[in-house]
Amino acid sequence: MTLRVLVAGTGFAGQGHTAAFRSAGCDVVGMVGRTAHVVKDITETLAIPFGGCDWDAALAEVKPDVVAIATPGGAHFEQIKAAIATGCHVFCDKPMTTEGATATELRDLANAKGVKTAYSASFQYTPSVQHAKRLIAEGAIGEPTEIESISHFNLERGIPFGWSHRAEDGGGRLNNNFTHSLAIAQMLIGGDILQIAGDLRDDLGRAPIVDGVHDFTKRRQFIPEDLTDPALKWGESNVEWSYTVMARMASTVARHPVSVLFKHGGLVPRFHEDHVVVYGTKGALYLKGHYGSGALFLHDGSDWVEQPVPPEMLEAAPEDLGETEYCWHVLADLFVRDIQGETVQVYPTFAQGAQYQNIIDTLRRTVPWVDVADFAGGTP
Repeated sequence: MTLRVLVAGTGFAGQGHTAAFRSAGCDVVGMVGRTAHVVKDITETLAIPFGGCDWDAALAEVKPDVVAIATPGGAHFEQIKAAIATGCHVFCDKPMTTEGATATELRDLANAKGVKTAYSASFQYTPSVQHAKRLIAEGAIGEPTEIESISHFNLERGIPFGWSHRAEDGGGRLNNNFTHSLAIAQMLIGGDILQIAGDLRDDLGRAPIVDGVHDFTKRRQFIPEDLTDPALKWGESNVEWSYTVMARMASTVARHPVSVLFKHGGLVPRFHEDHVVVYGTKGALYLKGHYGSGALFLHDGSDWVEQPVPPEMLEAAPEDLGETEYCWHVLADLFVRDIQGETVQVYPTFAQGAQYQNIIDTLRRTVPWVDVADFAGGTP
């Protein structure tokens, strides 16, 4: 049976989800967005038969088997809740929602309804990460002891104000960066998250309000030429742009918990290359890139040796896709085959999505600092 898919969102993610589900053999029968003329343009370009701005009406009209949620996180809860109520399977981009309580509610509603879910913290599906996972499982570095995940995005302070600046809309770097990095660490060592602590900063403060931004991947094109222009209007950020998070994870290939450091600087120059490193009792793996999607190196005891990705691991999705689109294709294919009754590898579901939202809530409300000023003693 060919599955019918309704997509929420007309931007980069909505178009990417459309391509991914078509590649998985589905029929994308509709798309819903906020702005009528944009919906019309995109659905005509992508040859999607139904387009609209009313989510509930679209569910009733096209009667999808699957919905793909590709909107900002602040819109997810009501869209997903309505879709579950009609019996749809749900593929949701991260963040799952804006808080742990609503994510947990959706997880429980999906379980009660018996529908399948997929949570798209999907950069774990890059070939290099999958190759590193295999090498670790095969014992290439012994037992994992520590992971270091470092990223610097160098976001310009002039990027236009939008959903990414607002916690209530699903913004913040924990929702939109940490979710991927956390999933990658779990994928690499096959581990449960045991403990977590962190320090967060909103080091952006404010951003200019600019009309016309539809696709967030093109927002740099809308940075005002003169940020000192007194006519500019500004929006205030209320969410983190940088973070340092420490975690302890269990691992299926280690006897002791693995220490993990996640460090993300959103607004600072890059000095070293972004990377993910997994240290073990017998060696280490180094993956280039903030999500470890670049070249992979194994330390052989004396030097770092590049490990080419095996050809069969490059066949999971069509060629010539961007990193994000590639990972959507892999996850959508797993999700569709699971719905159709095939046996597939474990993939992230709303169980993981709800866990991550609760972790983010905990990091945002917890102040783990201990005042040690008095330890220095008095003046001699």
